[in-house]
Amino acid sequence: MAVSRRVAELRREGVEVFDLGAGEPDFPSPETAVSAAQRALDEGRTKYTVLEGTPELRAGLASRYRAHGAPWRAANVLVTVGAKAALYELAQALLSAGDEVVMPTPAWVSIPAQVRLAGATAVTVPMAAGDGFAIRAQPLLGAMSERTRAVIVNTPCNPTGAVASMLDLERLAAACAERGALLISDETYERFVYDGWRHASVASLAAAYPETVVLVGSFSKSYAMTGWRLGYLLGAPSVVSAAAAVQSHVTSNATSFAMAGAEAVLRCEPPEAAALAAACARRRRSLLRELGRLPGVVCAPPPGTFYAFPDVSAWFDDWCPDSAAFSRCLLEEAGVATTPGSAFGCEGHIRLSYACSDEVLTSGMERIARLLRGRGLGAGRRRAG
Repeated sequence: MAVSRRVAELRREGVEVFDLGAGEPDFPSPETAVSAAQRALDEGRTKYTVLEGTPELRAGLASRYRAHGAPWRAANVLVTVGAKAALYELAQALLSAGDEVVMPTPAWVSIPAQVRLAGATAVTVPMAAGDGFAIRAQPLLGAMSERTRAVIVNTPCNPTGAVASMLDLERLAAACAERGALLISDETYERFVYDGWRHASVASLAAAYPETVVLVGSFSKSYAMTGWRLGYLLGAPSVVSAAAAVQSHVTSNATSFAMAGAEAVLRCEPPEAAALAAACARRRRSLLRELGRLPGVVCAPPPGTFYAFPDVSAWFDDWCPDSAAFSRCLLEEAGVATTPGSAFGCEGHIRLSYACSDEVLTSGMERIARLLRGRGLGAGRRRAG
């Protein structure tokens, strides 16, 4: 948020900024969604709906995940104002002081914050950088205790692009079931996987662990519908009703005519979604190629999302001692917006988004390369000495 505010300030001052920080696809929302929402407005669908979401949308979401083997029906679905609201409502409904929630890091910034807002303790478990930050069950299992109320994973992961395998998810689900805890999987980036990887979803475990697994998702990324603010969760009816009770006091139902647009993309997969995923795959290749040319920068190819999380710590010096300072330097001196790794609980890295246009990505990387070549690796240390 701080980076976005500074980008807006610089642009108001007439400074050209290439934004590689925002996690927002540059594609327009699907025409089918836009047309359906417009029709809904014309037809007067501007009133309250059932709190949990329209029956059509809940049924459509349940049907989608039944393709993974989940036994979910409409009663297992809650439509929320974005995936962020789904995670927040789960935290508020299920957690209290003394509870612990285990999660891998680097982690999306809101996950540990929402746990703490609920009065619980966020038990953060670092994943191995040398393993590409892959989400492994073993270190998470080792962090569980008698106070563990839930394990939250985000796969594919924002900011690293790392994923969890089905074997690791099954091990986590079994451990959570044994302890009476929940396995909550945020699968917002489920459609963005590369290099032969396949997305592993907890929906495939719902039949075996019906009271344990909870899936959170969103229309924002896959369908470039960020401003529509539509997310959802699927799980046991008791979990859905608990989260819905919180939603009744926070937002009430999601926007009625926005849900009409979501119903449309579930009925008929829009071609824009496949085009967006293909564009991200192409941009990923371009970004990794350019990162490989930067001296001192190391980046494991991310299996998923539309982010890369390179290690830039070789460039830290007395004048630029951490990732926040490094990101500020890129913004102020090169006009390129990035997000510091410290925001995600992992110092030494920055997050780069390739959900932007090809032009922005190319120009942004050219500016970063020019700045780093001009500074020279270790130049700040030499000057300080």
